[in-house]
Amino acid sequence: MSYLWDSMRHQKLVRNMRAKSDPWFAEYLLRVGGGSKEATVDDEIRLPHDICVLHTREDSDLDTLIDCIFPNLNANMSSKDYITSRAILSMRNEWVDMINMKMIAHFHRDEMVYHSFDCAVDDPHNYYPEEFLNTLTPNGLPPHVLKLKIGYPVILLRNIDPANGLCNGTRFIIQGFQKNTIDAEIVLGQHAGKQGFLPRIPLCPSDDEMFPFQFKRKQFPIWLSFAMTVNKAQGQTIPNIGVYLPEPVFSHGQLYVALSRATTRSNIRILAMPAAEKDVNK
Repeated sequence: MSYLWDSMRHQKLVRNMRAKSDPWFAEYLLRVGGGSKEATVDDEIRLPHDICVLHTREDSDLDTLIDCIFPNLNANMSSKDYITSRAILSMRNEWVDMINMKMIAHFHRDEMVYHSFDCAVDDPHNYYPEEFLNTLTPNGLPPHVLKLKIGYPVILLRNIDPANGLCNGTRFIIQGFQKNTIDAEIVLGQHAGKQGFLPRIPLCPSDDEMFPFQFKRKQFPIWLSFAMTVNKAQGQTIPNIGVYLPEPVFSHGQLYVALSRATTRSNIRILAMPAAEKDVNK
């Protein structure tokens, strides 16, 4: 068995509809989410061995997790159903970005690069030159250099047109590129299959106090979704789920949310560094 920290106590759950086809997994999720899953004296939850990727302390461990969730990627990268039915979840944006960068290397197609237009509002003396602003990537904003390819799964970072399915958290498949728009198809939810154009729009960080100035970036409000944060995945059903946990989970409910995106025990794999080992490596 593997161990993982999580502060899940006192959360009341009744049923998990996604996993109803796998009674054991549905019951396991209820025990984890309800705080009744057996734990060690250090409040660590035991993870079933068969859903864990062997942690060997090698850099290749993450590649093993990727291969488990995206098997035979080269042969299936043109399949919309294949791409959108799987994702790797993690807790921090930097871990998600790192996994997405790894996935980019697997797609051998022509690449489109979009550069953002950045500015500091009310900066008449140019204390914050654009070259400096280009280096910043606040949480919730796309990067200055957005590299995309046909067939990439992306996730929308802002509400644009909720009535037509263009909501924060909507997943798309890239279909084509224009100078100031991106052709994309919605892949999940009631608007699945609907095609449209994603515009380049002005964006500001959600945290106004992140910088000593007001930061504005004009860019497409999307980012890759081979990997996503657990928070972004809330409300979505993704049949094949990988969970990357290089550190123990402490946030209330995050472990349950990550595990419950999947539909069966056989379609989930977790790469977790044991807490004791993390403490030794500090």
